[in-house]
Amino acid sequence: MKKTILVSLISIIGLLSGCASIVSGTSQRISVSTAPAKGASCSLENNKGKWYLNNTPGTVTVNRSFNDLQINCKKPGYTPTFKQVASNTKGMVFGNAVFGGILGAGIDMADGAAYEYPQSIDLPMRKHVA
Repeated sequence: MKKTILVSLISIIGLLSGCASIVSGTSQRISVSTAPAKGASCSLENNKGKWYLNNTPGTVTVNRSFNDLQINCKKPGYTPTFKQVASNTKGMVFGNAVFGGILGAGIDMADGAAYEYPQSIDLPMRKHVA
């Protein structure tokens, strides 16, 4: 009986490891706006890759990471805009550490699933003054 309980417990822990990876994945969609400028092109970059948004406002899917997200936007007639967006640790990673063990939390941290960026980012752009 004790052996069955132990095997069941180990199986459950194994299934829960990497829980954030399963629940929310390693990527996320982010909306970017550059009001009052519309139609700006932006690049978003972290240590997991680089993504492009050709026309603001718009949405782009990026890979989650512990590292901050660097965003650069430009449009003719406007001053280029840069913003660094902080990566935040999601609350579920702490529950994962308790229920899924260090292995589950480690998996989520390594693949980026333990982190998130804001869902909506605004980079106001100003008209270029000559």
